[in-house]
Amino acid sequence: MNMGLKLKETFYLSHGAPSLVIDDSIPAWHFFNSWKEQFPTKPSSILVISAHWDTHVPTVNVVDQNDTIYDFSGFPKSMYKLKYPAPGAPQLAKRVKELLLGSGFSHVDEDKKRGLDHGAWVPLF
Repeated sequence: MNMGLKLKETFYLSHGAPSLVIDDSIPAWHFFNSWKEQFPTKPSSILVISAHWDTHVPTVNVVDQNDTIYDFSGFPKSMYKLKYPAPGAPQLAKRVKELLLGSGFSHVDEDKKRGLDHGAWVPLF
């Protein structure tokens, strides 16, 4: 069923446990996989706000290519071999920075090294 939504909508998605990406017995696994049918056209970019990235000021990830960060422990070894080499969206990141500054934040950092933590790459995987 195509709801006719474009991915310009805003969604809040909890990632659940990192093992969601390898365990199809978790109901959320089926939910995330159904998005491929709901939204068959890949978006040009996705804005992710992760609670797993602690910074003193708002910070945007300005990279061309994201590395996969394994910011968890105690999971099956196969989890640490997964790669989610998503392209970055530096222009979107810079636009987000502009919007944050324009909305009253006095300082917004740019990070040019950080990859995607599990809060970002697990649901996207």
